[in-house]
Amino acid sequence: MNAQANSNASWQLWKRSVLIAIAALCTVDIALGVFLWQGSRVGPGELRVQAEGLRSQAKLLGADVERGEKIRASLPQVGKDCDAFYHSAFLNPATAYSDVESDLEAIAHKSNLKTTDITFKQKALQDHGVTELAISGTIEGEYPALVQFINGLEKSKNLYLLDGLSLASASTGGIRLRLELRTYFRS
Repeated sequence: MNAQANSNASWQLWKRSVLIAIAALCTVDIALGVFLWQGSRVGPGELRVQAEGLRSQAKLLGADVERGEKIRASLPQVGKDCDAFYHSAFLNPATAYSDVESDLEAIAHKSNLKTTDITFKQKALQDHGVTELAISGTIEGEYPALVQFINGLEKSKNLYLLDGLSLASASTGGIRLRLELRTYFRS
């Protein structure tokens, strides 16, 4: 009888464990049903709008990636263009002073002006591979010729940055223009 009671008790324990497991599964099933029911409350129209928004966002992101790929592909050419600019726009250090002086005199001569008091001040720009050359000078003449001179500076093969202009009357009756320019040469 003892063995039968023991067997009966273990059978009862097993039945109770199975009932608890079935109850747990039913609880989880009901919870999933409620979750799915809540999710199904979103209508098909709203789902279409969400899907369209996601498609638009994917299209924009794809365009950004494509643009990035084009930029990456063009980087070698940009480097070559920068090197070409460096060698063409910045003066040779061996001839920089004479190149600038002869260029300014040629522009002034073409404009029927004369240059005086041209001075240079050199300043090395650390970590840039160039040296700045500050140029000061005076030119005298009539107003249209001065405008032609400034236009000549803009069209020159050399790179000039105009920092300042000051006008005054010249003793000859024309206008005296004081220029402050900058240019650069390779270091």
